[in-house]
Amino acid sequence: MRGRGASLPLALVLSTILGLVACGREDPPPAPQQAAINEGTIVAVGDSLTAGLGVAEELAYPAQLERRLAAAGLPYRVINAGVSGETSSGALSRVHWILRLKPDIVILETGANDGLRGIDPNLTRKNIEDILRTLQEAHVSVVVAGMQMVANLGPEYTEAFRRIYPEAAKAFRVPLIPFFLAGVAGQSALNQSDGIHPTAEGYRIVAETVYPYVVQAIREREKSRGR
Repeated sequence: MRGRGASLPLALVLSTILGLVACGREDPPPAPQQAAINEGTIVAVGDSLTAGLGVAEELAYPAQLERRLAAAGLPYRVINAGVSGETSSGALSRVHWILRLKPDIVILETGANDGLRGIDPNLTRKNIEDILRTLQEAHVSVVVAGMQMVANLGPEYTEAFRRIYPEAAKAFRVPLIPFFLAGVAGQSALNQSDGIHPTAEGYRIVAETVYPYVVQAIREREKSRGR
């Protein structure tokens, strides 16, 4: 998929089914303003669903999540590292750039564009597992965002794609968000006119979906550090 202002040739297909998913912004946007005292850094990695295509930066889910955490007394900085059209191979290629941001936690939302391109789910899973392995070797906690794929690709493909996320999360013992777009996908009032990308309210729901899994990762990290 392409960035802002680009055509979305799969939009008509996507808008006719219950599902999904993704494209995004061209470059990782600047980090939101840092609170006076930060407990740590969370990097939200993904495609346009992370970047927040079609809404202001402060309304994308990472910014909304940062405010939600601060309101709960968890003043973590949340960096929006969403990139337009990125596949899991693209995410893997920039994992060392992500590490330069010195994250304590990474929220990994990737693979949707793989599915839209019909990429072998085995390759997508391998890429995701390689990302998880690299992040864990750097002592970064990870939350995996589960995705689903369009039904017109056939039941075998869509089931193989769906299994990528729980299987990878189980193998690396990381928290899994079962479906990143739960409560938003297929809801016209919560999506922009392309039928793919959430509105500001849709992104608020995404942030609420992500929130408890991030809190889980924070608590587990604090426990491992004896806090």
